[in-house]
Amino acid sequence: MLPSPVTANRLATEMSVSLRTIYRDIDSLRAAGARIEGERGYGYQLTEDYALPPQTLNRIEIEALALGLGEIKCIGDKTLADAAASVLAKIAATLPGEREQQLFHAISKIYRPQARITLELDIKAIRHACWIEQALRLEYADGNGDLSSRIVYPLSLMYTEHTLTILAWCCKRENFRMFRADRIKSVESTDISFRPRRVTMLNTYLKILAESPQ
Repeated sequence: MLPSPVTANRLATEMSVSLRTIYRDIDSLRAAGARIEGERGYGYQLTEDYALPPQTLNRIEIEALALGLGEIKCIGDKTLADAAASVLAKIAATLPGEREQQLFHAISKIYRPQARITLELDIKAIRHACWIEQALRLEYADGNGDLSSRIVYPLSLMYTEHTLTILAWCCKRENFRMFRADRIKSVESTDISFRPRRVTMLNTYLKILAESPQ
């Protein structure tokens, strides 16, 4: 059974943008080859098509792409590293011969002898909970090592220079909080959904962070 079409109003609300932006982006995606069914006043539905159209990237765009994917490989998150390698291969397959060689032999390189972040925690459950907007129960140690149990709404994974931090709404504190991945002792899924509030909550939190004194 196919999911129901999503209205432009709902997309605008969840993305915190105007209707005009939604209509413009849908037109741009369609022009790029995305198969989006529907129309204004009815709703939209993405028809998945895993075939990438031929790419027309110029030399500096290829350099930026190679550099960005190279940085992802050095973060220390194996799941993302494997995904970056897969993306590189898929995009290379859509490039003409000369551009493909430029991608694989880009002049811009990332050199990191050691991964930026060492992850002992399997963060797949956290990433999945963000995607499906489902609360998690965390066993968390504060800076003094004291443990507490928290129900949180995971909003985003933030990779800083040497730490992975989960941006979340803490139900215990009734406020936004940051949780360092290296201090999370256990993760447990719950049946508590906060859909469709993640995007709006995340935008609010990012705005608060941007306005906070440095």
